[in-house]
Amino acid sequence: MRPLDPRLLRYSAAARGYLAVTVALGLAATGLILVQASLLAHLLAGAATGTGVAVLLGPLALLLAVLLARAAAGYGGETAALRAAAAVKSQLRRRLTDHALRLGPSWLAKNRSGEVTTLATRGLDGLDAYFARYLPQLVLACVVPFAVLIRVGLTDWISCVIIGLTLPLIPVFAILVGLHTKATTQRQWRLLARLGGHFLDVVEGLPTLKLFGRGKRQAEVIGTVTEEYRAATMASLRVAFLSGFVLELTAALATALVAVEVGLRLLAGHMSYQTALLVLLLTPEAYLPLRAVGAQFHASTEGAAAARDVFEIVDTPLSAAGAPPARAPAAGRPVCLRTDVIRLSGITLTYPGRDHDALSDVNLTIRPGDRITLAGPSGAGKSSLLALLLRFAFPSSGRIEVGGADLASVPLGEWRSQIAWVPQQPYLFATSVAGNIALGHPAASREAIARAARAAGAAEFIEDLPQGYATMVGEHGLRLSSGQRQQIALARAFLRDAPMLLLDEPAAHLDAASAARLDTAISTLLAGRTVIQVTHAPGRASGGDRVLTLDHGRLTQVLALMPAGSAPVALAAVPS
Repeated sequence: MRPLDPRLLRYSAAARGYLAVTVALGLAATGLILVQASLLAHLLAGAATGTGVAVLLGPLALLLAVLLARAAAGYGGETAALRAAAAVKSQLRRRLTDHALRLGPSWLAKNRSGEVTTLATRGLDGLDAYFARYLPQLVLACVVPFAVLIRVGLTDWISCVIIGLTLPLIPVFAILVGLHTKATTQRQWRLLARLGGHFLDVVEGLPTLKLFGRGKRQAEVIGTVTEEYRAATMASLRVAFLSGFVLELTAALATALVAVEVGLRLLAGHMSYQTALLVLLLTPEAYLPLRAVGAQFHASTEGAAAARDVFEIVDTPLSAAGAPPARAPAAGRPVCLRTDVIRLSGITLTYPGRDHDALSDVNLTIRPGDRITLAGPSGAGKSSLLALLLRFAFPSSGRIEVGGADLASVPLGEWRSQIAWVPQQPYLFATSVAGNIALGHPAASREAIARAARAAGAAEFIEDLPQGYATMVGEHGLRLSSGQRQQIALARAFLRDAPMLLLDEPAAHLDAASAARLDTAISTLLAGRTVIQVTHAPGRASGGDRVLTLDHGRLTQVLALMPAGSAPVALAAVPS
């Protein structure tokens, strides 16, 4: 690991002011060290030669003031460094979250969300030690030894030469130890990320594990990973203690060498008592910052390792998630899904790491107000087509146009603000029922929320909850059944009042009566809006729908359903 990672400063401009204060206070502390040693040597020499107390009162008071100022500089430096750490963590977390959102679900599916969560929380918290302890000591290690050498050199050149020759030994030993520490710390951090990610997966899937009797096995896996993490942590501590011993021993031997030669010359009368005291007081100060920075290096490596992982994610190009190169915003008026036609021309979608196409040469026109049902077996490409419209995935070839403009040139926020989406497994947050329904429209009134709930068939069970719409649903909405979670997600989509609604198996968890009410709500409430719903069987479609049949990523048949009681009519057939 490099002594100072410049990316931490480049990605955290908000911390530069605090770091400047830390450096300034470090420089002030260096000057105070020199003044303190000079005053202390003068006082001890004066006391040894019988100087009167009255004469020494002034230097003694000044020494006390210097000690207080040095303590204040140390406190201020650490406080500023902690504020810098807080600013850096906040900015890195924002950047990490923002870029992960830009990379989208397809990228996150390949990277365990639990590990990313551990990285953004426990991992970045390790930067406190990096900024509050390691960086201030690094500043002192760069300044104090040179200041001491200059001060000692002006007083006694022989001691200056000895200190100058022995000082490089400490960073050399620190580098040698650091080469071994890097691998140990990286392994420790990887195990922690793995442990956090696996534990989160186990907690989320606990009901399923209990149902299939696999809870004990997963507990054993967590125990194994925990033991590996414990062993890695103890190995890191062992290296830290041994490296501290090496650095302390080197500094002690170097200080003893200076003390011996000073003592011999003092006995021979070749050096004054005050000069000898000054050299002996300053010599440990020359080695102390180097020893301290070596010790704090180990405490900071976990945070620095986590920061490197954050940089890897933040620097990941959007193309890694299948996104096309950035394009200039579309000229002219903004797109409007209430009036603009969407055209998919020759669309092929291949997910990274897969050897077959999720979609192949799909051509489709979606007009405002269309009612489209995507039918086909699992894996046929239905959800992939929705992912393209949501811009969670991007076509490998072909073109998607909206109102004549390339979809890639439409700002992402502008596009998604016109879409409501209900996935197969909707996510509910640990807040109230009303808060979950109002997710896409936070300013909605309670009356509007209740109307959306009634339209989705959720009002009845919500009103039976202990606190009605104010009832907390718990993490992932686990206090509700699958059907109830689906109905809340549908209410959320209805409340959004978006011109396009994407429904991925909306009735998968609903009983027959609820599914019938949903069909009625879609027919009445969403009249004039574009509705695209995914189903395994075309029988779920209602009158007026266009039914698109997908098979192995190819659009094989397009049917139009006539009003109830009429047979479907094939409009087009696309060879497979």
